[in-house]
This record gives sequence, C-alpha cells and structure tokens, in this order.
Amino acid sequence: SLSMIDEYAVLAKARYIIDLAADFRDGSQGFVYGLNEVFTESIRTSTKVANPGCFATALQLALAPLASAGLMQSPVHITAITGSTGAGQKLQKTSHFSARQQNMSTYKAFDHQHLSEINRTLSALQGSAVAPLHFIPIRGPFTRGIFTSLVTECSASQEDILSTFRAFYAGNKGTFVHVTEEEVQLKSVVNTNHTRLQVNKHGSMLHIVSCLDNLIKGASGQAIQNLNLMMGWPIDSGLKLKSLAY
Repeated sequence: SLSMIDEYAVLAKARYIIDLAADFRDGSQGFVYGLNEVFTESIRTSTKVANPGCFATALQLALAPLASAGLMQSPVHITAITGSTGAGQKLQKTSHFSARQQNMSTYKAFDHQHLSEINRTLSALQGSAVAPLHFIPIRGPFTRGIFTSLVTECSASQEDILSTFRAFYAGNKGTFVHVTEEEVQLKSVVNTNHTRLQVNKHGSMLHIVSCLDNLIKGASGQAIQNLNLMMGWPIDSGLKLKSLAY
C-alpha cells in the first residue's frame, strides 16, 4: 500500500513488489495492473504489480472476452455474493457469525470501489467506453468464495460467444480459467486458484456466471500467479490446490 511504501524506505529498493492493496491499481508509481490472464506480457516484464480486487477479478474475467470482441454495448446487470472473508481482517458487525449465518444483505449498491478498476480494464480492451455496469454486491452466509451472475443483451449466438471465450482463454491463459455451458458451483473453486465461467444465451440475453475463491484467486493466489509470471516460473507453481469438493 502507499502508506507502507512511505513508511518503509527499504521497499523503494525492492527488486519486485506485488501489492494487494488498492492504492496502485490505477497504474500510479509505475505499477502494472495484475489481472494475469489479461495483462500477461506487461506483468511478465514488470517489477511492480498491483493485484486486482476480489470482485474486480471475478467480474473482469467474466467480461474481458466480451470487451475484447467489442461486444459490451448494452448495460450489464450484476448480482455478486461474497463470503464473510471479503470484508477483510478488521472485525465489523456485518462479519460476525451471528450476522452472517442464515442471512443475506446488500451493500455498496451501484457504488462499489472496484467498479473503477473494472471499467478501466474493460474500456481499454474494447478500445472505447463500455456500457454501464449495474453492480449489486451481496453479503452471503458463508466464509469463502464469490459467486457472480451477470446478464446483458448480446446479438452474438451461443456458439460464437463460446468460441470468443475459449479463444480468449486459450493456452496458459486457461490454466486457471475454465469456460463451460454447464452449471458451475462455488464449492468447486473454494481453496483453489481456479475461476469457473458458465456462459449461456437465452434468446437475446447473455447470462454469465463467474465463481472463484476470494482469498486465493481473488488475492494471494493471483499474487503468486503474478510472481510466477514475473520470475519465469511455471504458471501453476505453488498453486496446485484441491477444492473442498468435487
């Protein structure tokens, strides 16, 4: 974070920095945005990487193929449920077990702090401003994971959409991102660095589901993935993890 760099002079001399706070996600102070599957080559040659936020990772991986194909022309309606660990270490009344168990609530509707980094990436991929993102985050009654549901109008066919997604995540970019027409489940990614994307057309509407572990792919695992890329190591080094189920 910016406060740590200001406080600890030794960090200015560090050969490699991967920051998990939000301060450098805008590219300030020479940091490269660390969405591994999108900015692969920039990360590979960088010495300073700003890890994306957890919601930002889930939503950008779901929408990046559309943006890169110029298909984000209609508003996207997003509902995303996160576990209690998404609130961070600091104790809050909304992260108490008694508040989360068998309970759900919305927060930061249409105004979540990750929207700025999401819009920045998607607009860069599309080469123009993308249509509005209407984002409703929800506190879920579980500890780990993010499960998102995205709906938008899209004229492309199911076959073309699937081809677009699979081409975007071909090769090493598909090591941790898996595209399917089948139902995806949160338990299949918890405790792993994997993201599962479910892509289906329903008439003129496109429905995308994205799920990941907010603590791994949404934070520490993505940091390790970025380190692997920066150091020239196998992309899955330290990340061969088994899910809690399946």
